[in-house]
Amino acid sequence: MRTFKKVEMTELKKEIKCLIIETLYLEDITSNEIEDNTPLFVDGLELDSIDALEIGVALQKKYQIKLNPKEEDLKEHFYSVQTIANYIKEMFSA
Repeated sequence: MRTFKKVEMTELKKEIKCLIIETLYLEDITSNEIEDNTPLFVDGLELDSIDALEIGVALQKKYQIKLNPKEEDLKEHFYSVQTIANYIKEMFSA
């Protein structure tokens, strides 16, 4: 089972940023330009629900996690790169 330390969390957040850029074909932005706590939807990157679905599928494939769309706080987990990283960390420590 994978565990996450501070250094690994930094790397995890970078991986998530790169995954978002690659999955959504965001050619005009780099991972360094995405702040950890910037909102991904509405404000911030201004992604939409289709983008959320694509990111969710990519995260499930890369990290072998299960996302339940009926989970009440799933939207909160997808708020920013930081919240996604925390969610993945929780999944591995569960």
